Amino acid sequence: MVKEDLDQVLAIEVVSFTMPWSKNLFLSEFRNKPISLMLVALSGDEGRFVVGYIVCWVFVDELHILDLATMPQGRRRGIGRELVLAALRTGYEWGARKAFLEVRESNSAALELYRGLGFMQTQVREDYYELPVESAIVMTLPTEGLRRLLADSDNNPGDES
Repeated sequence: MVKEDLDQVLAIEVVSFTMPWSKNLFLSEFRNKPISLMLVALSGDEGRFVVGYIVCWVFVDELHILDLATMPQGRRRGIGRELVLAALRTGYEWGARKAFLEVRESNSAALELYRGLGFMQTQVREDYYELPVESAIVMTLPTEGLRRLLADSDNNPGDES
């Protein structure tokens, strides 16, 4: 992600979340280079057209997925999966050996995506989210699962399943 992507990223953010990140929050991630990993998925059309993004922190041996979204018309087409895989691959290169995230308990599409990648529910954080108030499911991808997932994705580079 580059700063020039920010307007498109914010447009996706606003239609994706009830409490979207602000422009300043994204800008603070650009200043947090030592740990912040920000990637975008671009369409194959002419120009630079952002269809999805992911924001993570890589700290010591952990990758924490903070924000992931795709444009509504691009959902359920493998874009989110490819963004997560790219973040996990880059995070692994940076030293991450496990990954975790929080997701709204009602977000069945995200839960299905993460479970399909091998993440497991490890905790529930009651009333974690606002607007509406809702619990968060904490999901973890342990070291062995991360290594297996990356090896499998390297062996099946075009797999969109």
